[in-house]
Amino acid sequence: MNKIKFIALTLLTSILVSCGTTSTVPITGRKHRLSVDDASMLSLSTQQYQEYLKSAKLSTNATNTALVKKVGQRLADAVESYLNNNGFANEVQYFQWEFNLIQDNQVNAFCMPGGKIAVLEGLLPVTKDEGSLAIVLGHEIAHAVAKHSAEQMTKANNSNVLLQIGAVAAAAAGASNEMVQTGAAIAGQGLTLLNLKYSRDNESEADYMGLIFAAMAGYDPNVAITFWQRMAAQSQQQVATWMSSHPSDEKRIADIQKHLPEAMQYYQAAVAKAPATTSSAKKSSSAKKSTSTKKSTTGTKKSTSKGFTIGK
Repeated sequence: MNKIKFIALTLLTSILVSCGTTSTVPITGRKHRLSVDDASMLSLSTQQYQEYLKSAKLSTNATNTALVKKVGQRLADAVESYLNNNGFANEVQYFQWEFNLIQDNQVNAFCMPGGKIAVLEGLLPVTKDEGSLAIVLGHEIAHAVAKHSAEQMTKANNSNVLLQIGAVAAAAAGASNEMVQTGAAIAGQGLTLLNLKYSRDNESEADYMGLIFAAMAGYDPNVAITFWQRMAAQSQQQVATWMSSHPSDEKRIADIQKHLPEAMQYYQAAVAKAPATTSSAKKSSSAKKSTSTKKSTTGTKKSTSKGFTIGK
């Protein structure tokens, strides 16, 4: 009997060690082993995102909705350009970008694998401007590019295998069923805490990558500091860092400050490419002014829009 249990333990260990493929995270270069492939994640994500949209209410604010989509696509284009030019071209096919603004007062946004992103309207009064919105969307896009969901699923799968290994090992050692169940519960709690810490690592990685992505798209990364300061100020509940899935506000801001010099290099490179477009726009504008007749501005009505507009 013990021999059979030993064989089962060996098989479970082999499954844990052998499953998955090694993947490299763009920008950071970190390597992680994933047991869920990109095609499966995209398929699952697409289904769940569509289900979410059936129950959620899309924003009726056309201005804000258009801005979310514009900023999101601008970031997505910059990210795909980076991936294509830096050895990750084969991964671009697994992104089907979608950006939606949702009627919800929560201060939040989320991203599903494959680039399925939702911004909740409650976040807009905190972002306040287009640059800060780019910081948020860059962070969410980073979760997709770094494959954090697949990573979390892999860890969950591995955790289940580890619990099975522990149960088999305990039973093989002659432990009672009660002891095995108690041990599994303790082990499960330990693995949960490890996953929370791991989630904080993912969040910090997304902060860094998102900062770089926003800079690549031509958004000034310096606005990230004031944005996260506003986020910290509106926080209604403080959770001890070791029990939270996110880094503390202080650590998050300090890390961003540390990465700003690198992000500024990407931003300056993006700005250097912009003059040609800017120059053309200016020429077009000048031409329109020179050919148009002067109109009196007296009595012109100032346009306003309902709701909070984060655009300029």
